Amino acid sequence: MGAYDVGDEPDPRYTLANERTFLAWVRTALAVLAGGVALHSLGVPEQDGLRQVLVVVLVLLGGGTTLLAYRRWALVERAMRTGRPLPRFGLGAVMTGAVLVAAVLLAVTLSIS
Repeated sequence: MGAYDVGDEPDPRYTLANERTFLAWVRTALAVLAGGVALHSLGVPEQDGLRQVLVVVLVLLGGGTTLLAYRRWALVERAMRTGRPLPRFGLGAVMTGAVLVAAVLLAVTLSIS
């Protein structure tokens, strides 16, 4: 069942704000993917094994962010249409933790080289 198949039509401003938020998360995911591609292409850091781990973490984070953003968009849309409370903001915690892990990995690999 799709997000538009339940409840009543909410104020269009809220639906459009939900869509803009989804697109902002997609832009964030693209930036993370671009960071992974840049690390791979530029050969930074020099240690191949560590770089590959970091690139894989960034690529998976970018793809996962897109999936979680779509899921959140659908949950928020459904909540607005059925008059239920909005879902918790778990995506922010996931992104914060993942970016922190990626930053630590990058700092460690750059300090080794």
